[in-house]
Amino acid sequence: MTAFSVLDLAPITADGDATHALHNTLDLAQHAEALGFQRYWLAEHHNMPGIASAATAVVIGQVAAATQRIRVGAGGIMLPNHAPLVIAEQFGTLNALYPGRIDLGVGRAPGTDPTTARALRRAPDIDPDQFPRDVAELLGYFDAPQPDQVIRAIPGAGQHVPVWILGSSLFGAQLAAQMGLPYAFASHFAPGHLMNALELYRSQFRPSAWLDRPYAMLGYNVYAADSDAEARTLASSMEQAFVSLRRGRPEPIQPPVEGYRERLDRAERAIVEQTMACSAIGAPDTVETEIRQFLDQTGADELIITTSTYDHTARRRSLELSAEVRDRIAR
Repeated sequence: MTAFSVLDLAPITADGDATHALHNTLDLAQHAEALGFQRYWLAEHHNMPGIASAATAVVIGQVAAATQRIRVGAGGIMLPNHAPLVIAEQFGTLNALYPGRIDLGVGRAPGTDPTTARALRRAPDIDPDQFPRDVAELLGYFDAPQPDQVIRAIPGAGQHVPVWILGSSLFGAQLAAQMGLPYAFASHFAPGHLMNALELYRSQFRPSAWLDRPYAMLGYNVYAADSDAEARTLASSMEQAFVSLRRGRPEPIQPPVEGYRERLDRAERAIVEQTMACSAIGAPDTVETEIRQFLDQTGADELIITTSTYDHTARRRSLELSAEVRDRIAR
């Protein structure tokens, strides 16, 4: 049985603000837990008017406090923005407060534009080989401390917080395979290298103290509603966000527009179709068909679904219908 989880970008809508978005996140996390989803992840993005989860560890703590059983984590922390020791301390603290419920997904992108990345790092461009070294250092902080170890993560040492490698290219797949770590692919917005990355990860995987066999979780957009037409309209808010981002003018989540794709020019429509290639948009039967095909094609161990809508009630409803589809597939 494929596990189903939720990725939340804490969307800020055009008529809302970060406070509203974060309260919606807490509500959706409780809803996801009640619906039986495996985990609830949040992502680190900076200088993005439509995303409220920049301080990812802080939001994870609030979500974990508002829930009881569901795993909560980062999908992910952009490791080039941080010292590994700081992240080990943050997630060691979270795991000390919520034992056995915290995940840490790490990526090598900055999660923002180059100018903002420089403001975050306060340093020149980082050596591309630094990310594997940072991951190894991070894992070391979660391992049992050695007697001669000078620097320890407190909290964090010996807690073995699960670390995932995030990626949208072959680099992350190869690193996750070499280090024997679970792998999460960002197919919900960058599906181009999905199948090649999965093949590479699975064929080159080396068992480790962390994981004995490859485990791949794939990002997937789901916009479920009572009709195909309603779902397509709901998804238009995210389609607008992708187009705005490619234009270099990111903005808060906009109200849905009926027939939005048909209004785009050829180049913009290609952007939307390429970016959202891994999506199920429609009534439950349509969503079930699309998800089944995706699972058959990829053999995903876990599906992490994301749904950014303008209307929070519609997002809750989409999650409910997604849970129904999940249960039908399991049966």
